[in-house]
Amino acid sequence: MKPVHLDGRSLTRAQVLAVAYGAPVELDEGQLPAVTRAADFLAEQVSREEPIYGVSTGFGSNADRLLGSYRLRNGAGSDANNPHESLHAELQRNLIVTHAVCVGEPFAPEVVRAMLCIRINTLMRGHSGIRVETLRALAAMLNAGIVPVVPQLGSVGASGDLAPLSHLAIVLLGGGEAFLGGERLPGSEALKRAGLQPVTLSYKEGLALNNGTAQMLATGVLALAKLEDLVDTADVAAAMTIDAFAGRLGAFKPEVHELRPHPGQVAVAAHLRQLLDGSTLADIPYHLVPRFRPWLPESWATEEARELRFDIGWDWVPLSQRHGREKFYTRFRPFRGGKKHQPQDSYSLRCIPQVHGAVRDALAQAGRVLDVELNSLTDNPIVFPDADAAHVEDQVVSAGHFHGMPLALAMSYVKAAIPVLASISERRLNKLVDPATNDGLPGFLIGNEDATESGFMIVQYTAAAIVNDLASRAMPASVYSIPTSANAEDHVSMGANEARHVLAMADDLGKVLGLELYTAAQALDLRRDMINAARALARQGSADELAAKVACGLLATGDRDTFMTEVEGLRAELADAGEFGPGRAVRAAHEAIRDAIPFMGFDRAMDAEVQVAVRLVKEGRVLAAARQAVLGDVAA
Repeated sequence: MKPVHLDGRSLTRAQVLAVAYGAPVELDEGQLPAVTRAADFLAEQVSREEPIYGVSTGFGSNADRLLGSYRLRNGAGSDANNPHESLHAELQRNLIVTHAVCVGEPFAPEVVRAMLCIRINTLMRGHSGIRVETLRALAAMLNAGIVPVVPQLGSVGASGDLAPLSHLAIVLLGGGEAFLGGERLPGSEALKRAGLQPVTLSYKEGLALNNGTAQMLATGVLALAKLEDLVDTADVAAAMTIDAFAGRLGAFKPEVHELRPHPGQVAVAAHLRQLLDGSTLADIPYHLVPRFRPWLPESWATEEARELRFDIGWDWVPLSQRHGREKFYTRFRPFRGGKKHQPQDSYSLRCIPQVHGAVRDALAQAGRVLDVELNSLTDNPIVFPDADAAHVEDQVVSAGHFHGMPLALAMSYVKAAIPVLASISERRLNKLVDPATNDGLPGFLIGNEDATESGFMIVQYTAAAIVNDLASRAMPASVYSIPTSANAEDHVSMGANEARHVLAMADDLGKVLGLELYTAAQALDLRRDMINAARALARQGSADELAAKVACGLLATGDRDTFMTEVEGLRAELADAGEFGPGRAVRAAHEAIRDAIPFMGFDRAMDAEVQVAVRLVKEGRVLAAARQAVLGDVAA
C-alpha cells in the first residue's frame, strides 16, 4: 500500500483509514527541522533551570513541585536497568508506566493503528518538544506491524486520552504488550522480533506521547466511515421497502425539498429518486394492486399458475357506495385491492428524507469537527520556540487543547442519531410484516395456508430488541464529568467513551438495516409476483376468470352488467401494462440479497440467513450493487 505522508497539516480521514487497515506512514522531511527546534529549545531551557510544566515540574496536582538536580533517595523509582537515569528522564518514563492502566478488551488493530497515525501527525506540528528520533521510532513501530495492546476502558477525555495513549507509548519503551503478526507478546519481545530498540524518553516526550485526543479521534474517524456507508445503506433499504409497498414518490420530488432545504434532507430525497428510478411498482394506481388471499387448490386454473405461493383478489365497490366519490372512481377503477385509497404513506415512508437527512447532517457536523482535529495540536504545554518573548512562560504555554469536548459533543450528536435511524428502519420492517399495515401482503410475509407458519414474525422482535438497546445506550457521556487528579483536572469531556460507544453502536445499526433488507426482499418478491400474476391472468384469461377473483357481494338488479363491464376494464388495463418491477438500483440490491438468501416459500430455519443478511450489510455488498446500478444509469 502507498505510504501516507505525515506533515502535521494535511492528514485526512481517508488517509487515517488507509493506515488503520495496513498502509505505512512516512514523515515529511521538510517539517522535521521544526520538530527539532522545539526539542532543542526545551533542552536549552532545562539547562537554564527554567521551571516548565511537565519538563522540570511534576504533572497535574504535582505541577507546583520543581525537580531537583539529584535524587533525594537513591534508587527510589529509578529504572533498574538504568540507575543513572536523570530525574527528567525518570519523570517522563514514570508518566507512561504509571498511566498505562486501562482495562477491558483490547481495541481492534485498526483502531490502534489509527491512534498511532494521528499521534505521529500531531507531533509533527513542531510544538510538542519531542525529538525527531523518537518520532522516527514511533513510525517504525507502526510500519513494522507492531500493534500495542490498548484496553478500551480508562480515558476520561482530558487531559486527553492519557491512559490509552500510555499503552501506545509503553511498548515504545520496551514495556506493555503488543500484537505482532496476530500473536500477543510482551512489548520488548515485539520490538526485538521487529528489529527495533526501546526508546529512552527525553524532556516532555512522555507528555507529548500520552497527552492528546488520539483515541477518541481514531474511534470517531472509524465510526464515521462506517456510518457514512450505513446511511447510504439505510436509503437502499428504505427504497426497497417503498417498492415493496408500491409506495408514493411525490414526497421525494425536488421542488418539495427546495422549500425546506436542509442539506441532508435534500440529499436523501435525491438518492431515493436515483434508487427508485425505473420502478413500475411505485406510484402504481390503487386498483391494479391485488390483495393477498391464502392459496387454495382451486385458486388457479392452470398447472403453471398452481405453482404460485398465493391467491389474489379485489373487492368491487358497488354503485350504492360511490355516492360523493364519483370523481375518484372516474380516475380510479372501483376495485379495492391491497393499496389503501389514501394520498399519502405513513411517516416511516413519507418522512424518510427528513429523518435520514437529519442523521446525515449530524454526521456532516461530526466530520467537520474530526477534520479540524486531525491536524490540530492536542498536547500540553505548547512550545513556541521561535516566539519573541521576554519570559519562557510566553514560549511554553499551558493551555487546554487536550480537552476532548469538541469531539465529545460531536459524537453525542451522532450517538443520538443512531437509534433514530435504527428506529425508523424497524418501523418500516414492522409495517411489512403486519397484515393490518402492509397494504395487502400476507401476514408475516408467508402464505401460511395450513396455519403452521410464522414467517418473518420474529425478525421484527430482533430488530425491536436492538433498537431498544441502542436507545438505552444513547445518553451522552459528555454531560457527566467526573473530576480527576485531585481536582486539578476538574472538568473532563468523557469523549473517549462517547466515540467508543458510537463505534460499537454503528455495528448494531448495521444489524437492524440487514434485518430490514432481509424482510423487504421477501416483501418485494411477493408484491411483484402478485401484481404480475394479476397481469398474466388478465392477458391469458377472460373477464369471467378475473371476475372470479373479485368479491362483489350481492349484486343489485342491473349491477351485473356494470360489474362485468368494469372487470373487463380492469382486465384490459392489466393486460396492456408492462411487467411490474422495482427501480433499477433496488433490483440490483435485491439480486445481491437473493444471490445469498433464497425466497422463503415455507417456514425454514432462519438463523443462518439472518447472519448472512447482517454480513451483506457489514461487507457492503448490497450497497455496492445499488451504487453500481446508479453509476450505470448516470453513465447511460
